[in-house]
Amino acid sequence: MALDLGTQQALHLWHRALSDSVRRDAPDLSARQMAIMMTVYMDSGPHTVRGLSAGLNISKPAVTRALDRLGELDFVRRIKDPDDKRSVLLRPSVPGSVFLTDFAELIVKAGQTED
Repeated sequence: MALDLGTQQALHLWHRALSDSVRRDAPDLSARQMAIMMTVYMDSGPHTVRGLSAGLNISKPAVTRALDRLGELDFVRRIKDPDDKRSVLLRPSVPGSVFLTDFAELIVKAGQTED
């Protein structure tokens, strides 16, 4: 799905959605936390710290710190890998799904708003 947006239009859309998101009564996620969360929810798994680190080209400690926060919010769950007890798999959760659905609605609304 390609959108025909200019750079200024894209920035205005993102600005409106982001501004609306910080005004709502929901956690304020960093860009890194949001990218990790969206990867877990939108890309087929299984997801691991190592895989997220490689896929997003960020360090494993940075992924771990972001996952710690997402885990505190119950947006992503860590589950022991049944095939490798040393490894942890990352799974979506209902609260995380609700958060992303609400955020997607903010983006849609921002796209419908005229300047």
